[in-house]
Amino acid sequence: MPVNLQNGLQAETISSTISIPTMATRSMLKPPTSNGVYKPHSKSQTITTNNGPQMADPSVVLSTLGHYLARRLVQIGISDIFSVPGDSNLILLDYFVAEKGLNLVGCCSELNAGYAADGYARRRGVGACAVTFTVGGLSLINAIAGAYSDDLPVVCIVGGPNSNEYGNNQTILHHTIGLPDFSQELQCFRTVTCYQAVINNLKDAQWEIDCAISKCLEESKPVYISIACNLAAIPHPSFSMQQLIPLSTSPK
Repeated sequence: MPVNLQNGLQAETISSTISIPTMATRSMLKPPTSNGVYKPHSKSQTITTNNGPQMADPSVVLSTLGHYLARRLVQIGISDIFSVPGDSNLILLDYFVAEKGLNLVGCCSELNAGYAADGYARRRGVGACAVTFTVGGLSLINAIAGAYSDDLPVVCIVGGPNSNEYGNNQTILHHTIGLPDFSQELQCFRTVTCYQAVINNLKDAQWEIDCAISKCLEESKPVYISIACNLAAIPHPSFSMQQLIPLSTSPK
């Protein structure tokens, strides 16, 4: 499968209106508390940079993490993403539904979603699936292992824990193995994917997403992207201004 990875930065324009999904607010989706995170101030936004807080242009609509990831999937030729909903990926799935050119296909199990993405990659050149944390990811892993052995590029997306819970050694999440260790799923995927990105802050999100997708295309292997459940709906300037790694592929 021909892959063209260009160096340098490339300007990107986005629509002046971005569809923001609406869902009932849950306590697990509370915004992150780390410094430098986007927070709204009426019609303008405050953006923290190395030079201190600056007021963003109120006429510019900032893209969100969920919108950026959905757009990148469409840009590499993915028009269908196979999924099983769970409480840590619901907001992210809303962005996939809202993205023009991307069809969210619900599956009856994570294993089915993985094999559907496997077959899609064989036919179209690259596939994608989206599941929830641990209980979904571990159900998916057998299909991803098969894609890895057959050199198939599949983007495996997992809705991860709340970013505020990382580093808290006392937190035990439901639908996990019962230990306060969020790396168990990641450790399993390391042997069957060529790149793993755990996104629990907005500052590195664009870079990690672009690196993962480019590695998937370049090496023709699955990649693992875990996105903290409370970050998908939060805007950040990096998602609107530029593509760090412009991607190009030729769908089959």
